Amino acid sequence: MKQRQREAARGVGPRRILRQREAAQYIGLAESTLEKMRVTGKNGRAGKAGQPFVRLGASAVGYDLRDLDDWIDRQKRSSTSESRPAR
Repeated sequence: MKQRQREAARGVGPRRILRQREAAQYIGLAESTLEKMRVTGKNGRAGKAGQPFVRLGASAVGYDLRDLDDWIDRQKRSSTSESRPAR
């Protein structure tokens, strides 16, 4: 299943939108953390941007798998004292 998600994220196959619970599990955060990021527009780290999301209805939101993978890539570090992503 993860392989298909990665392929979809890279533009191979259909676009995949995950609901909040799935997105939180995929990136390893609590649903409440995603909610806070969505409300504030920040991810809690020095005001960095939170997750882009898609409004699916009056109260439903989704997250594009490609955006989640991009966000994961931007979180990479080479040491715990590093505040900026590794280049």
